[in-house]
Amino acid sequence: MTINIQYVHIGTSETMSAYVTDKLERLHKKYDWIIKAEVHFQVEHNAKEKGKICKIELSVPGPRIFASSDEDNYEDAVKRTIKDLEIQLKKRKQVFNPH
Repeated sequence: MTINIQYVHIGTSETMSAYVTDKLERLHKKYDWIIKAEVHFQVEHNAKEKGKICKIELSVPGPRIFASSDEDNYEDAVKRTIKDLEIQLKKRKQVFNPH
């Protein structure tokens, strides 16, 4: 699996890169048919929102899977986004398995 991480309007962080890579590798062990992951970290300077946004798009057989979350910190945003992706991957896996 290929992982591309982009930081939009913020400085890059080796710690966050390692953290999200570890989480995605664990997900890849459960769902080995994931081809590629595109990760985007960005910050929103808006009083209504929490501000730390993580967006992840997975290339898998069939339509791509996408999830994003807006939290108080990037670690929570990654956790919530991965959780949302895992729900979608479970649904996709049911389609692949013969009934």
